[in-house]
Amino acid sequence: MVGSFITGFGISIGLIVAIGAQNAWVLNKSMRGEHPAVVALVCCSIDALLITLGVYSVDWVQQRIPGLVPVLTWLGICLLCWLAAQAFWRVWHGSEGLRVAVAGAAVTKWQVAGQAMAISLLNPHVYLDTVVLVGSVGAQQSYPGYFVVGAAAASATWFFSLTGFGRYLGPKLRSPTAWRWFDATVGGVMVLVAVSLVP
Repeated sequence: MVGSFITGFGISIGLIVAIGAQNAWVLNKSMRGEHPAVVALVCCSIDALLITLGVYSVDWVQQRIPGLVPVLTWLGICLLCWLAAQAFWRVWHGSEGLRVAVAGAAVTKWQVAGQAMAISLLNPHVYLDTVVLVGSVGAQQSYPGYFVVGAAAASATWFFSLTGFGRYLGPKLRSPTAWRWFDATVGGVMVLVAVSLVP
């Protein structure tokens, strides 16, 4: 049970911390003080729903097409390696820090919630990460329910930490050097998760 929880937490946090459009947007909202708690709640709730869908739909598919899950797992390993390679490439060649948009007109909680849903659900990577990759790994666990809880806990931990510390973290990530260290950490996590998934 604990092993499934830890595996879920590890693979989820490894994918989420890769700074992309969604996380950069979350940092923007946090630094500008635009309802960061609402942003975190929407983002981690969507992740939890998609992770649950992925784990149990892949399990359903596995019962009918047994050879599919191993293929998806190897595709997931390849994806993690690709994301790690991109992170290490930015470490080597990157010359910019995080860019944060300036504050605009005040927005309501509902507007921010709608924006968070859009940037989460319209991002094709979220389905590849949560439904396909996380789902295929979760379907192989002895206790898939604990895996789902661990993966969802990682998402909640990340997004609430990101919004909670965003106004302090964001300015530091504007430095190219700090950005390189962050990317190096992300790349390392990706490699460790990929290795752990090799059958």
